[in-house]
Amino acid sequence: MGQTPSTPFETCLGAALPKGAISLPSDPFYDLNAVKRFNTAIESTPVAVVRPSTAQEVSKSVLCAVEHGIKVQARSGGHSYANYCLGGKNGALVVDMVNFQKFEMDRNTWQATIGAGTLLGDVSERLHESGGRAMAHGTCPSVGFGGHATIGGLGPSSRQWGAALDHILEAEVVLANGTIVRTNERQHPEVLWAVKGAAASFGVVTEFVVRTQPEPQEVTQYTFNVNLGSKAKMANTFKAWQKLIADPKLSRKFASQVTIFELGMMIRGTFFGSEKEFKELGFEEKLAVNATSKSIVLDDWLGAVGNWFETEIVKLVGGATGPFYSKSLAFTPQTLIPDAAIDELFQYMDKTDKGTLIWTVIFDLEAGAINDVAPGATAYGHRDTLFYVQTYAFGIGALPQSSRNFLTGINDIITKSLPNQRLGAYAGYVDPALGENGQQAYWGTNLPRLQTIKKAIDPNDVFHNPQSVRPAA
Repeated sequence: MGQTPSTPFETCLGAALPKGAISLPSDPFYDLNAVKRFNTAIESTPVAVVRPSTAQEVSKSVLCAVEHGIKVQARSGGHSYANYCLGGKNGALVVDMVNFQKFEMDRNTWQATIGAGTLLGDVSERLHESGGRAMAHGTCPSVGFGGHATIGGLGPSSRQWGAALDHILEAEVVLANGTIVRTNERQHPEVLWAVKGAAASFGVVTEFVVRTQPEPQEVTQYTFNVNLGSKAKMANTFKAWQKLIADPKLSRKFASQVTIFELGMMIRGTFFGSEKEFKELGFEEKLAVNATSKSIVLDDWLGAVGNWFETEIVKLVGGATGPFYSKSLAFTPQTLIPDAAIDELFQYMDKTDKGTLIWTVIFDLEAGAINDVAPGATAYGHRDTLFYVQTYAFGIGALPQSSRNFLTGINDIITKSLPNQRLGAYAGYVDPALGENGQQAYWGTNLPRLQTIKKAIDPNDVFHNPQSVRPAA
């Protein structure tokens, strides 16, 4: 803390934490060194950023905020698309979990304890070094485990192992009254239920106990490049992909993603088995004749994960800091995109002013083990989702309105083609344009139960962002 505390709240923080653990707006380079907005298109200046090192220091920080009527949000890696880890608007207290790096492996149960501030790249390495273990998670190494694993945590291995949050067995959580609780199926089970999909609305998670799996021994990574210039000419390839991934008998070893961007279309993914097994799927032959393909076989699991991390699209989407906008939709086997809408969508991508050359549309296959879990078993409720679409537009200096309109138009074409269907959205890709309708889109039928738990453990809505769960009326 560079300046003498000037408010009662700052004085409270000064008594709760070491001096070097507090950053205030009066500090030099506060925005650059402490705030570090992920999305620079959204204004959000916290009243303070604290970096506690213990659960007790988190508790004291939260109690200072409660005493002075200030909202609180935790930040793990800081990759919130709408800066919700900064409060989503001015005036919040940010609890930065950067110092929570604990890692332990119980080699009898193969359960790992992971600090909430650990980044995904470090999670992979530490699991690997502790007996060749692994768990499901996403593909961006700089994403923080604390936020990722409590909002969903979807990745290439999720079709086999479930979402990252499905691995959580226990968590340590600081609640709005400052209480530090250990939550599992026996102790405070309602808190664990809410943490597994909506933690930012309920407390600050400091550490997790998770189940792990043995690393796969061999994986095949494949890429199909579709370089035909006109997006409209790529529509049939996408139709073939959607038909293939909608097959209920599709192997759970198969992960796949379609990425459309300014220069073309790419279909890539991972098969958790040998190249021979992958070839036997006949995926390449079934896909379309207009795709060129390549595949590589990796017997080094950490190398395979590193390959995910190094993908150019991941580096663009996952590592970008600047002005951007993103939207998402969730599709089930009953809400596949009709062929006519696919044609309209790909023509739209040819003709519409995007306002930027840096844009991407990503279709991500999910299902498998994720869908084995009942919709009401965790706060994450999109258990019937077959695939998501994520759309992104990045600005240079500023993001023009035409870029936002372009992404909105994509969603409009799709939703118009599926009348009387309510397509959900992934809470990991928060969309401020949804307003409080976002809560229904993110949590669906689980929202009423979340609101009831919120009323019980955070009735004054201490843990708040523009689209967080509100207490039941």
